[in-house]
This record gives sequence, structure tokens and C-alpha cells, in this order.
Amino acid sequence: MGSASTTQLLARFRRPCYPAKKYLAATQHPQPSSKLLIPMIEDNPVDEISDIEDRIERLAEIAERCRKYILASKIAIGGGAALLLMTIFGLFGLGQTAALGSIALVLGGIVSLGSNVSTLRQTDEAITAAEARRAALIGSIDLRVVADAPLKLV
Repeated sequence: MGSASTTQLLARFRRPCYPAKKYLAATQHPQPSSKLLIPMIEDNPVDEISDIEDRIERLAEIAERCRKYILASKIAIGGGAALLLMTIFGLFGLGQTAALGSIALVLGGIVSLGSNVSTLRQTDEAITAAEARRAALIGSIDLRVVADAPLKLV
């Protein structure tokens, strides 16, 4: 690498990769075309209910994954605390490296726990909203009672 002055290196890193106008134009959403604004002739709530049920299933998988990470975080916090106590009391001849590792384990577990708890809350709120929307759609469908249906001969 050649000898470049500090100001030249700083000037290189200060320069944006894209000019601001091009960057803003690339990140903005395109204007909707008139074709997208045409209302649908027939709304099919059955399709929307199916989409909502798929979304609820995906959200349930995310919630289950969060619960697993929360459990692992609690185990990490407990294991780190136990290792720290063993290091403080001098059990098993553990040294400073074990103490630092246990502190890192406790802190990492706390961060992971907080993150996954907030994600779980948001996911549960999304599931509740989706279930309410699904119930409203089901309520809006003109369902026919099966007993009122004409009998078919077999």
C-alpha cells in the first residue's frame, strides 16, 4: 500500500458511495400506477382468511422459537452465575478467565433474554390482531346452517 496521508484516507471514507439524490431516489417507494388503484370487483374473504391463517402459523413458529431462546438464555444466566460463584469461592481451582467467561455468559444471557422477550410480546400481539381480523372476516361471511340445506339422495 502506498503512503497516503491521513487526510486523504479520511476524505476517501467521508465520500458517500452514492450521490444523495440517487440514493434517496433508490430508497423511496415507487409511485403506484393507476392499474394498482383499480378496486377489486369481488373480494373473497375465504382467500384472505387462508392468508391470515398462514400468517398465524408463521407467527406461532416465531413465538415457539423465541420461547426456546428464552429458555436457553435463562440457562446461560444460571450457568454463568453458578460458574461465577464457583470462581469467587475458589472451587475446582478456576481462575480469572473462568470469572470473565462467566460474566460474559451472564451478560449475554440477559441481553438475549430481553431481546427475545420483547420479540415474543410483539409476536403475541400480532397473533392476537390476526386472530381478531380472522374472526371479523368469518363473521362477515353469510354462512348457511347445514340443517337448512336440502337433503341429497345417495
